Amino acid sequence: MTTVKFSVPFESLIEAITSLDLEKKRQILEILEDLLFEAEEESIEQEPQVIAEIEAARKAYQMGDYQTIQGYIASQSGKNL
Repeated sequence: MTTVKFSVPFESLIEAITSLDLEKKRQILEILEDLLFEAEEESIEQEPQVIAEIEAARKAYQMGDYQTIQGYIASQSGKNL
């Protein structure tokens, strides 16, 4: 697949989008949401606090300091009575 990059003035892009029918606008929205999700996910993974929390969770897991889903469900079922 060949990728071509070019620059379009933002105003021209807005004009082009507003001229599209509803289905094409929905397609663009879906593409933008996917791109935003990916970019936000990459950004979050680089934050020092998130990196520290992931490392702490890994250490806790390695030390056996975790609860399985089954264990959690069992502990909660007694509380609901």
